[in-house]
Amino acid sequence: MAAIEPVESTLLVTPLQTLNSSPHFLSSPISFAASKTLKCLRIVLVSPLFNPPSKRGVSRTEKWDEVQRLLTYVYVQATKVAQELGRVLMDIDVLLQAENEPIAETLGSDAQRIFRVSLAGNRDGLESLPRSVLDRSADTMWLAPTVYHTPPTPIDSHPHTPLHPIEGDLPPLFPVTALGGTFDHLHAGHKILLSMAAWITSEKLIVGMTDDALLKNKANKHVLEHLPKRTERTRAFLTLFKPSVEYDIVPINDVYGPTAWDPNIQALVVSKETLSGGAAIAKHRKEKNLPSLRTFVIDVISSTEANLDAADAEALKKTKMSSTFIREWIVEQQKKGVQVE
Repeated sequence: MAAIEPVESTLLVTPLQTLNSSPHFLSSPISFAASKTLKCLRIVLVSPLFNPPSKRGVSRTEKWDEVQRLLTYVYVQATKVAQELGRVLMDIDVLLQAENEPIAETLGSDAQRIFRVSLAGNRDGLESLPRSVLDRSADTMWLAPTVYHTPPTPIDSHPHTPLHPIEGDLPPLFPVTALGGTFDHLHAGHKILLSMAAWITSEKLIVGMTDDALLKNKANKHVLEHLPKRTERTRAFLTLFKPSVEYDIVPINDVYGPTAWDPNIQALVVSKETLSGGAAIAKHRKEKNLPSLRTFVIDVISSTEANLDAADAEALKKTKMSSTFIREWIVEQQKKGVQVE
């Protein structure tokens, strides 16, 4: 068989049957697809588990840990291959698609090659794929899942207690959620954070984005993306991930942003690195007699924080997911005279 040359843009589509363990069966397909991609890899996981809660899908909040672990695993597999090949700026998107729900016709239109994973020899179950994918048989390659002779390590349960609990059962979705960050050179860690916030939101997600004035002391600030660029890329990703939600992306000059005054926000998403900011927001809202926020924590968004099983944690340590690393890499490329887009 002739060698398969990498192309700029690819699409990987696979069914997903369970959230009970990391999808180790996807290790080889993801790694292969990433190795054959130069600039943009889009991975679509299709499952009835991603149906809206009202249509027999899982509760978005109760399955928080399982879904963030799923996203982390998939992003790590693709990112580590991209970095090993020197493609640090490869754009990787992981999307969660409800089964039998329509997928945008444009999803695969810009993909030069399409990869599809066949589970147990079954090539059906993805009827919701758009014609832009189904009609591309000449550009489609079927990939077999990774075979493991021993069962993969199951996901441990790490339920997250809100910083300031609210009485009553946890709702499956929150109408309005908030989070904040810099989102420079949008990478896998950012996308996990943004995806999980959108995952638990039904109406509006407020994204507080650090204003340029607060970033003057950042390392290699001359290659840091300015606010309009960071806003544009963040909005584009969120709209791709969950187009049904309204995204309000606002510049912030402090830790609070709209959480300082907006009574309509019900939930807050933070990373382990920003837990102190979440605590400060809770204290401020209490002082202002604003409703408490249900706070959700992202376990892993960098190469230094991990709550995965041993194999995944080791992979994460070798995968640099930080804007600082990306800016350092860009500067090094520029010193070598390499043009970085």
